[in-house]
Amino acid sequence: MRGRVFRLVLCLALALPSLFARDNHQEFTQRLVVAALDRPNHTVRYESAYVKIPYPNGDVPADTGVCSDEIIRIYRVLGIDLQKEVHEDMVKNFSAYPRKWKWLTTHTDTNIDHRRVPNLMVFFSRHGESLLVTRHADDYSPGDLVTWELSNGAPHIGILVDTKSALTGRYLIVHNIGEGPKMEDVLFDWKITGHYRYYGPHT
Repeated sequence: MRGRVFRLVLCLALALPSLFARDNHQEFTQRLVVAALDRPNHTVRYESAYVKIPYPNGDVPADTGVCSDEIIRIYRVLGIDLQKEVHEDMVKNFSAYPRKWKWLTTHTDTNIDHRRVPNLMVFFSRHGESLLVTRHADDYSPGDLVTWELSNGAPHIGILVDTKSALTGRYLIVHNIGEGPKMEDVLFDWKITGHYRYYGPHT
């Protein structure tokens, strides 16, 4: 009898951390989605120019930005500074990141590195969950981050929210592709290059 009770207690003890983690992830995702749903209420002029910004918690002017700035601002609502997180990971693991820009051949740059989609892709794959890329809408959930290659070859990023399209039944995407932050049914409009979940830095 004591053996069965001990095993039951042990099983519960082993299960509790994963249960707590799941609950925490659900709460985090709900807050993340609320922050994402607010972004289309903001007027943002699409502007990709290099801008010097403070570090940490730096941002380009609130009325300007690109697709990655929407993701950065959404996570900032939850107290997560992707500028800082990406920079610190790049300093420690510089060789893991792509060399697509002339300033990223020998050193990092806190003004711009976190604003580049390929860098975010590496960061999310290293510190979040890298999920399957499929053509099945059911494989994508609110809070998921998706990256694409646009028809002109440019990288793009957006986040799923918990609002569905009345036409297709797919979760909508909050993103900025040139006309400011919008919520649209564009999940399969371009070639998907990445699918991630990121719950913030591990403590």
